Amino acid sequence: MGLVKTELFSTRDNEIALIAKAFGHPARVAILQHLFKIDSCVCGDLVHEIGLAQPTISQHLKELKQLGLIKGNVEGTSVCYCIDKDNWTRMKALMSDFLNQDSSINSSCC
Repeated sequence: MGLVKTELFSTRDNEIALIAKAFGHPARVAILQHLFKIDSCVCGDLVHEIGLAQPTISQHLKELKQLGLIKGNVEGTSVCYCIDKDNWTRMKALMSDFLNQDSSINSSCC
């Protein structure tokens, strides 16, 4: 597989692609949905809730945290995760701008 060459694309394009990648795995979508459903921090019951192994859940949490969609706090021997509401709001605005581009498409094309 070739190099992605992200430097050829705008910061906005790269950010949209990273967000799309985060939503590209059903486990990450399920984690986000669970965090919204409980509307609080979760400390360890994701393995039971999602049904995947702990290392797999941890990897998905790491990716969501690196993207900034969730945040984690250490409480004793566990890390508790919740939605980062500021970053979520920013992500929604970015994706909304991207996804709403079709309002100006010329319907006479193709």
